[in-house]
Amino acid sequence: MRKLIFLFCFFYTSQLLAQKCKTFRIGVQGDTLDCMDQKGRKQGKWVIKTPAAHGEPGFDDEGEYKDDLKEGLWRRYSAMGDFIAVENYRWGMKDGISQYFNIYGLEHDESWRAINPLQPFDTVVVNDVNNPDKFEMKVVKVDPTAQRHGNWHYYEAQSGSLIRTEYYLFDKLQDAAKIKKKKLAEDPNQGMSKPKEVIEFERKIAGKRRVRIRDGSTKY
Repeated sequence: MRKLIFLFCFFYTSQLLAQKCKTFRIGVQGDTLDCMDQKGRKQGKWVIKTPAAHGEPGFDDEGEYKDDLKEGLWRRYSAMGDFIAVENYRWGMKDGISQYFNIYGLEHDESWRAINPLQPFDTVVVNDVNNPDKFEMKVVKVDPTAQRHGNWHYYEAQSGSLIRTEYYLFDKLQDAAKIKKKKLAEDPNQGMSKPKEVIEFERKIAGKRRVRIRDGSTKY
């Protein structure tokens, strides 16, 4: 009886999958994998095996497709089963933080920004042609691609020490010195720690009526 029920359930499930997927396979845990729909588009969970080639080792990618485009979290494993990368996708393009590992630990991470192909316009920060220290906002048309955007960190994986940081703004590598100068111009006290006496004084008067402090000026 149990065998008949199992066969009926398997046949019924197969019929449902056949309506959705033109081709598919069942994984070892019973999951539906590698579904190709009636329009020839990848859907759902997929495992993509990349064989070794040109001296580079092979690897497996695991994640989900939505209408033939990668979507959400994707993981990568070496042929030996070691975890070597995690990437985030949106509209089939990298979006957000991606991390890459070697046998010792995190090797580097990347920050990406996917451009919505249905809305190919964005607001960007640009330099004033007459004043390189002045910035302004402009709406521009952009290609619907993944752009390097944000901080990229490189590590000495074995110790975890940060080797260097790169900052990208809409796929353009920025000058770290200029960025620091701009931030200091916006906030001159940035990066300056207050003396402990000042911190202690501010803690004591917090919530009390304001106290005017003589600072050497003619009015106090």
